Amino acid sequence: MGGWAAASSWGRRRGVGPLGTVRWAEQGGRQPSGGCGVERSRPSPTHPSSPAAALQQQPKMVKFLKPGKAVILLQGRFAGRKAVIVRVFEEGTRDRPYGHCLVAGLAKYPKKVIRKDSAKKTAKKSRVKCFIKLVNFTHIMPTRYTLDVDFKDVASGGPDALSTRDKKVAACKAAKARLEERFKTGKNRWFFTKLRF
Repeated sequence: MGGWAAASSWGRRRGVGPLGTVRWAEQGGRQPSGGCGVERSRPSPTHPSSPAAALQQQPKMVKFLKPGKAVILLQGRFAGRKAVIVRVFEEGTRDRPYGHCLVAGLAKYPKKVIRKDSAKKTAKKSRVKCFIKLVNFTHIMPTRYTLDVDFKDVASGGPDALSTRDKKVAACKAAKARLEERFKTGKNRWFFTKLRF
């Protein structure tokens, strides 16, 4: 008997099919005693090693974009400016169906104050110019820093808090007052320095 025929007859005796799979039905439901090719059953969707179960077991992503988080804007008119998150809209709104947040930032940073400056000049140099706008998550770079300034009353009306120009101006003035007050206390000096890039 030739080599191929001998191998195939040996396989038939051992209960191995033409493609090396075990013929369990022909063996009466019992596993053969030999250690030949074994056909393994596919895991069920609830089995821990199945892809469907792996998708179900993935942990939820931590929400780290929270009010008070310091960010840097990457796009638009105020690109490269520091800002702080006021409100977060994770699921988006009807007008903006994507994740975005309301930020208040510095359009103009305070100037360096020296000892010989008069009180009037010091007050002028300590002024900041603010902006407040809705920004897509992809257009901000979050930092590890937080700014504990209370902006709750800046935009307390929900997503349409900046719908009119009057509301936006009022919110911007409130944010400016909060940031100037924080600058004068001498805390969070890193936030009030211009980025050099």
